[in-house]
Amino acid sequence: MDPLTDFHAPLYELKANLFKGLAHPVRIRVLELLAASPAVSVAELIAATGQEASNLSQHLSVLRRHQLVDSERRGSQVFYRLAHHQVAELLAVARSLLHEVLDTTRKNLELSASLPGVPALPAPGPAEGERR
Repeated sequence: MDPLTDFHAPLYELKANLFKGLAHPVRIRVLELLAASPAVSVAELIAATGQEASNLSQHLSVLRRHQLVDSERRGSQVFYRLAHHQVAELLAVARSLLHEVLDTTRKNLELSASLPGVPALPAPGPAEGERR
């Protein structure tokens, strides 16, 4: 059964499956590009991500399977767009959260630099029974 359409699965499992669809840097980059434009051609996505067409196609397939993107053929080109505006909102919230986490980490590192040093332990001598 498809993990995204198993209506008997608890919501937290469905959410976990959604995040599995997001769990690759290339897919996040594609979604960011799509969030910035109403529609982006596959050729533009290839150029912007630096991916081979076959590799990008696999990532787009995952995003389609998780219902995160829609595609439309226009002549010989295929264009992609976000399937739901909330995907862009989710990316924005993730960016905001990461900025906050990184800022907290930076502050903690700065604080740790002002802490007194730990005295070095003496070098261990030879173990009992060993020759010097």
